[in-house]
Amino acid sequence: MAERTQTTSGGAAEPASGTQTLTMGKAINEGLRAAMRRDDKVMLMGEDIGPLGGVFRVTDGLQAEFGERRVVDTPLAESGIVGTAIGLAMRGYRPVCEIQFDGFVFPAFNQITTQLAKIHNRTRGAVQMPVVIRIPYGGGIGGVEHHGESPEALFAHTAGLRVVSPSTPQDAYTMIQEAIASPDPVIYFEPKSRYWGKGPVDLGAPVGTDTLNAAQVVRQGTDVTLVAYGPSTVTALKTADALAEEGRSAEVIDLRAISPIDTAAVVASVRKTGRCVVIHEAPVFFGAGAEIAARVTEECFYALEAPVLRVGGFHTPYPVAKHEHEYLPSVDRVLDAVDRAFAH
Repeated sequence: MAERTQTTSGGAAEPASGTQTLTMGKAINEGLRAAMRRDDKVMLMGEDIGPLGGVFRVTDGLQAEFGERRVVDTPLAESGIVGTAIGLAMRGYRPVCEIQFDGFVFPAFNQITTQLAKIHNRTRGAVQMPVVIRIPYGGGIGGVEHHGESPEALFAHTAGLRVVSPSTPQDAYTMIQEAIASPDPVIYFEPKSRYWGKGPVDLGAPVGTDTLNAAQVVRQGTDVTLVAYGPSTVTALKTADALAEEGRSAEVIDLRAISPIDTAAVVASVRKTGRCVVIHEAPVFFGAGAEIAARVTEECFYALEAPVLRVGGFHTPYPVAKHEHEYLPSVDRVLDAVDRAFAH
């Protein structure tokens, strides 16, 4: 690997500051830029991430600012990308790998689950793996096969990996920087259907580890708890609006982190509301919702007024674009689950 370059170079633009309205894609771009300016060990790797700026333009302009040695266009070889990142992390770098689409991560699955997730434990803590794997995931954009997967449960099941997903531009901006700063490997799932959604982003927000560990109550309520993450958080909030018109008060929790789960935040909410519905785009069968339902049942058994219910994808391959609206959790499907919870 070539000698590291300085974080800033002559002629580089001044860092953005203040609160701006950004899309999620642009917020991640600014988060990557801030992390790269802060630490010259941070480097990006992936297919077409250089002059093109990635399929979704999330890395747009970064190679021009930081150079080809820190924003590396790689061959079409996901296993090679992750394997190289592991070696770079051993040498003190903090690589951020982009997987073009969710369904393309599986050639690298072996490297991620048998090497990246295990090396810290295998070396009894002597070797850290500060590697971030960015994965655009989920449906809702009319993609073809292998372009609408939600494989988060596969990685959450693997000890040694952090698995996170933002739902707002602000969280996307903060969480990508926290993921890069983490000594643990982080699987950073970016909801591709939300890339163009806009929101306020405080570019001066402090960066710690809070959003990698803590769920957020994004709407207060008293009658039912809706638990979601990533793209499904928006669905949960729209459902809460619909329920309010019916005279029911829904509390919405954005998990942010799928592994580890902030169980305490979910339990506190369910003990208040007595009902819980978990929403995610991934198939319900053996999905993250099953783990949440089990934990809530264990901790809130005597507070529950109804079984914990789940709304998500079906146990089938992701459908063709014209049928994906039938597959993805919708407001109507969540409302139906809430009605069933109140029927008990």
